[in-house]
Amino acid sequence: MSNLTASLALALSFTAAVPLARANDGEDGFSWPQWDGPDRNGVSLETEWASAGKADNLWQADLGIGYSTVVVGGGYAYTMGYDVEAGIDVVWCFDAMTGEEVWAHTYPSKIWNQAHKGGTVNTPSIDGDVVYTLNREGNAYCLDAKTGAVKWHQSLKEQHELEYPTWGFSASPLVLENELILNCGKLLSLDKQTGEANWASQDYGHGYGTANAFELEGKPVVAALNGNGLAVLSRETGDELYFYEFGGQGRGVNAATPVRIDDALFISSGPRGGGALLAFAGDELIPVWENRNMANSFSGCVRIGDYLYGFHQNVLRCINLEGEVQWEERGIGNGAVTGTQDRVLVMGGTGEMIVIAADPGEFHELSRVKLFEEGNYWTKPILANGIVYCRSSEGRLVARDHRKAKDGK
Repeated sequence: MSNLTASLALALSFTAAVPLARANDGEDGFSWPQWDGPDRNGVSLETEWASAGKADNLWQADLGIGYSTVVVGGGYAYTMGYDVEAGIDVVWCFDAMTGEEVWAHTYPSKIWNQAHKGGTVNTPSIDGDVVYTLNREGNAYCLDAKTGAVKWHQSLKEQHELEYPTWGFSASPLVLENELILNCGKLLSLDKQTGEANWASQDYGHGYGTANAFELEGKPVVAALNGNGLAVLSRETGDELYFYEFGGQGRGVNAATPVRIDDALFISSGPRGGGALLAFAGDELIPVWENRNMANSFSGCVRIGDYLYGFHQNVLRCINLEGEVQWEERGIGNGAVTGTQDRVLVMGGTGEMIVIAADPGEFHELSRVKLFEEGNYWTKPILANGIVYCRSSEGRLVARDHRKAKDGK
């Protein structure tokens, strides 16, 4: 029996949470309605797409600077950007296939250019006929998905006595049944119809990652990695159920969403930190392993099969569930990954979008295209209905056509 199997045998099992939305949404095709997708794991169930896209971009747009990811649903693509000259955040809605602007919602905001050029960092969330957004200053909005009209607005910093993190509030709204979960150092549960608070947790320190949700012993819980460590809270009350210390300046920034690994959670921090697999045992989280083989600075890892793919600082790596490096590829630069059933979409730090096979045996490149010449590329590439959406920190969004031709190629 491996150390992993033996350790997990101690853990309490928890059941899979009901996904927010089906990965295949019927008439609308495949959606990507929120950060980390419909099943909140960063992996799409879409299979009928070509590894190599068409030669030319399907469409492109200038959003304003930032790192917000695209979400797609109902035929529309939503994202955010920052207009430096006007000093405003912009929530954009485009036709997902043509790039035609449908609407834009704006409001004043600071640039937040600490150690980089700044701009938006949060990703919208689609929920039926509305879109939820949060920005770096704690402005939470519910907008009409078709018109951009404001349904409600809450100023969370003042209401909940929040402290600004160094780079502002960076997490994205997590939509769960009738509530929104927002990670602002404190975890907040808001009624999604009104924006009024259900509960607010204690302050877990500066953290930048979106929370994850699942069921533990039949009870709904949320987990978030913040500046002080990993907290697992009751969704019903906000009470702390588990905590694992995983903080300090020696690690760098805790920004990655916890990844569910069967009966455990994988967490990672970079650039100077590492990763840990934590199992639920009694009333505590215990480390199955903890090492420095995967230090995620920004968007985190995706699990495909029994392996994790992600950026260890500036190196793309694959590790197994015992924390052992299977392979690494240098020269790509620090970027972001999204998974499918058998492939990984990689947005590299050199401005190249690369598709690789989800092959733990070797780095197996399937396609590569240069998309951007300047900026940082920490934003996840998103696949929806055969279209791949990529953006640069300078504000250029490109949509690439990866739909298969009628002959299947």
